[in-house]
Amino acid sequence: MRCRIRSGPRTPTGGAGRRTTSWPSPKIVKATTCPAAAKPATNRPAANPRRGSPMKSDREKTRIDHAASVVPEVLFVCTHNAGRSQMAAALLDARAKVKVHVRSAGSAPGDEVNPTVVAAMSEVGLDLSKEYPKPLTDDVVRAADAVITMGCGDACPIYPGKRYLDWDVEDPAGKDLTTVRRIRDDIARRVDGLLADLAQAKQLT
Repeated sequence: MRCRIRSGPRTPTGGAGRRTTSWPSPKIVKATTCPAAAKPATNRPAANPRRGSPMKSDREKTRIDHAASVVPEVLFVCTHNAGRSQMAAALLDARAKVKVHVRSAGSAPGDEVNPTVVAAMSEVGLDLSKEYPKPLTDDVVRAADAVITMGCGDACPIYPGKRYLDWDVEDPAGKDLTTVRRIRDDIARRVDGLLADLAQAKQLT
C-alpha cells in the first residue's frame, strides 16, 4: 500500500498590483494516512534465556550422573547364575533398597534359574520367577565397585581398584528344598555382613 504524506498549508504568493498577505509560517507536521503505521507496536514477551538452555540441561545431567556415581554397585558371580548369585543379589537388593546397585552374572550361564531356588526365595517374600541367567562380561565387572564370587574360579576378570571377595557357599544345583533353605540362610548372613562393611566404609549413607 502506498502512503500519502500531507504537509502544512502553503504561504500564498502576491501577484502584480495585489496586496500580499503574509501568513506566519506554520509548523510543518507530517501526518500519514497509512493504516499500517497507525497500528500500535505489539509488545512481545522477551525470550526466556533459561527455557531450553543447553547449559541448564548439562548441569542437570551432571547432577544426575554424580548422584548415580555415589551409589556403590555390587556384582555377584557364580558359575551358572542360576542359584547362589541370584539369591545373593535378591537378598542384598531387598535389604539395601536403593542404597546399592546390585547385579548378578554367571561365568557359564545356564538356561533358567533353579526352580528349587525360586521356591526357597519365595518363602522369604522374594520373587525370582522372572529372573534369568546372565553372562559375565568385562563391562559388567568394570562397572562394579565390589565383586563377590562364589565358585567361578578364575573366570572373573580382575580390574585394579575394585574390591573382590570369594564366598565359599555350597552349590544348590541338584539339592532338595531343605538344603537350599540352608544355603539361602547362609547367603543372607553373608549379605548382612557385606552391608555392614559397606556402611563402615561410608559407601552407604
